[in-house]
Amino acid sequence: MNPNSNNHPIGKSAPRKEGRKKVTGQALYVDDISFPEMLHGTTVRSPVARGRVTKILFEDGIPWSEFTIVTAQDIPGENYVALILNDQPYLAGEVVNHPEEPLLLLAHPDKYLLEEARRHVRIEVEELPPVYTLEDSVNKKEIIWGDDNVFKSFLVDKGNVEGAWANAAFIVEGEYHTGAQEQLYIENNGVIAIANKAEGVTVWGSMQCPYYVHKALVKLFALPEEKIRVIQTETGGGFGGKEEYPSMIAGHAALLSWKSGKPVKMIYDRAEDMVATTKRHPSRTRHKTAVSKDGKLLAMDIEFIIDGGAYCTLSPVVLSRGTIHAAGPYYCPNVRIRSSAVATNVPPHGAFRGFGAPQSIFALERQMDKVAKTLGLSPDEFRRRNFVHEGETTATSQVIREKVDMDGLLNRAFELTAYHEKRQRYARENSAWGSSPIPGSPDGQPGWGGTVREGVVSQEQSAGADGERRSPRGVLEGRSKSRIRKGIGFASFMHGAGFTGSGEVYLQSVVGAEATAAGRVRILAASTEIGQGTNTIFSQIAAEALGVDDDLIEILQPDTANVPNSGPTVASRTCMVVGKLVESAVLGLKQTLIGSRLLQQNYTSAEFQEACREHVQTFGPLKAFSKYQPPPNVYWDDEKYQGDAYGAYAWAVYVAEVSVDMLTYEAHVDDFVAVQEVGRVINPVLAAGQIEGGVAQAIGFTLFENVVWQNGRMINNQMTNYIIPTPADIPPIRVYFEENPYAYGPGGAKGIGELPMDGAAPAILNAIENATGVSFNHVPLMPEALMETLGNFDGSGGMPPS
Repeated sequence: MNPNSNNHPIGKSAPRKEGRKKVTGQALYVDDISFPEMLHGTTVRSPVARGRVTKILFEDGIPWSEFTIVTAQDIPGENYVALILNDQPYLAGEVVNHPEEPLLLLAHPDKYLLEEARRHVRIEVEELPPVYTLEDSVNKKEIIWGDDNVFKSFLVDKGNVEGAWANAAFIVEGEYHTGAQEQLYIENNGVIAIANKAEGVTVWGSMQCPYYVHKALVKLFALPEEKIRVIQTETGGGFGGKEEYPSMIAGHAALLSWKSGKPVKMIYDRAEDMVATTKRHPSRTRHKTAVSKDGKLLAMDIEFIIDGGAYCTLSPVVLSRGTIHAAGPYYCPNVRIRSSAVATNVPPHGAFRGFGAPQSIFALERQMDKVAKTLGLSPDEFRRRNFVHEGETTATSQVIREKVDMDGLLNRAFELTAYHEKRQRYARENSAWGSSPIPGSPDGQPGWGGTVREGVVSQEQSAGADGERRSPRGVLEGRSKSRIRKGIGFASFMHGAGFTGSGEVYLQSVVGAEATAAGRVRILAASTEIGQGTNTIFSQIAAEALGVDDDLIEILQPDTANVPNSGPTVASRTCMVVGKLVESAVLGLKQTLIGSRLLQQNYTSAEFQEACREHVQTFGPLKAFSKYQPPPNVYWDDEKYQGDAYGAYAWAVYVAEVSVDMLTYEAHVDDFVAVQEVGRVINPVLAAGQIEGGVAQAIGFTLFENVVWQNGRMINNQMTNYIIPTPADIPPIRVYFEENPYAYGPGGAKGIGELPMDGAAPAILNAIENATGVSFNHVPLMPEALMETLGNFDGSGGMPPS
């Protein structure tokens, strides 16, 4: 960087690069684009979860000769979406494996007649026994994939778990569940394709990962890479839902164009997008935790299972991250994590912000509160005794080489929320409801009839605030005094930035920088702007490295014909990993200019511009490229699943304050504080926006967003009945950053985008337990579930389900 420059964009809230175009309507989304003679495309889908297709009938009343019709037999290349296991077909042939599986494609100039035609295609299927739930898949009710319904499994094994049980003062077990969640991006999936044998295939679309689509289309059409071109249009949100699914819809549009010889546009409506595309993986996690009398973790035995749906898609990478994060920011000498992704006959699940970590961290942080109560310790004191520190190891035996101050984050979060004062006050106020013992607990101790025998605590036990024992029944019997009960809870967690283990080495991402004759710098990367601020932070990183004004930096539109493969826009890698490549690439330009004696070591923005002009005029195009190199001393063993899982972690403590209405059984988050250490903050406004948005999305995951399944199909696939939080449901979200610059991130930055999805659900449920005295171990926690459990305590002696 120019040492004499006053240009230090990093750390400043520069306005969005694309903001003006978006607010003035100049930005073009895929449905804003049109071509002459363009057709509209649609998909005919399976009406059942599993079966053999016996007949496809085209009913009368439709001029079928006007339509382009594509089936699996029309595919010129491979009939699979190239991703990991290559098991998902673009178009099913004889067998269907989930509701809404694509069977054939239609195209016509009139999109209204097209929809009418779709309804006049009748699919006759000989149904086969389906598997709808994770439990049925694990129990092998039917074998629907491979020999055992398992797409992928992992084992993390540290120390000697079996040898630790004998030395435990307490062994605590728990089971936790999370449901599916719809990404619900503002803009639905959509693409336009132009495809023919002479020119190849070009696709424009709303997407996160252009090179994923490129790889898939190469296989689908059996064409050389240079014959496939993928261009990202303005994209209205992704959240993981546009990571791999655009490969499917792009392939469909391209197949219709290939056969018709005309451009084809396919835009899903909201109902189709929700019913047919991917969602967050449902999960089940079982914990068995051994602790000493002084509150030290001795062993953690964790089983983590996710529901992958009908095809593998991205389940292995979701499973991987969930597995590695399952033991959290704690030091434990003996850890065993067994995980698997299993098949069911529902549409494939896929990536969603945090992919896997929100599921396993939810279970962990609920389990940590449960263990603390067993020990008679407060939730924070138990965690303080077990936080990982510099020099200690994680579950994968990764040695923590950065300064980690979870205690400091906890202290700041508690100061900002008056946590201890509120914890005591709410305990007093809530206990004023009564203190009679729970039915089935003759010793007057709390819990749903659970007992402690030989140091083993059953799943059903429960306790009140700060380990104090009190009776939910007695509390609720006094509800005439007040409808509202208050509680406060927290979660402490971490999130690894970038791809797991050897993933970044495998990707070998590349970023380019080009100096133009106008004296500007153009960034060449496939990383997409999907609302999170990619274009803006890349500009700030480049400008900081060059010591020039950030308005001299341009970000080229992701287009596989013009930009190198910088990897997918996922995994909190865009800023830390790709941003570092941006920094390196522009420094390459600078060194070339200095080496050619067109630029001195100290320069102004104007002098830099002039040097660029002279170089282009004298020597021709000036470009520099940077290829990913792992940080030193990073080692990962893919076979043993041990070593340095991530180059760096973001660390966080989130605190939620809730109210529970004991008449309507609604839980409301009243206040939320998010404290995190994310390296150096590139753009404070965008960073805070990422945290606020992630927390809001996580509140939906926790309390509102309930995917209702019927015979493997989502039946509440409209925004009228799939409920997300409104502004009235979102509390003030107070965001605070601690900075500890990471040496191998641009300007010291780490990843940030997925972190806020991880901690809200356990913090909120920990707060609800603090308010009600009742332990809930599944999300989403809907009012119906609260009513079913809490409503039994009306003096009738009923017991809540375990």
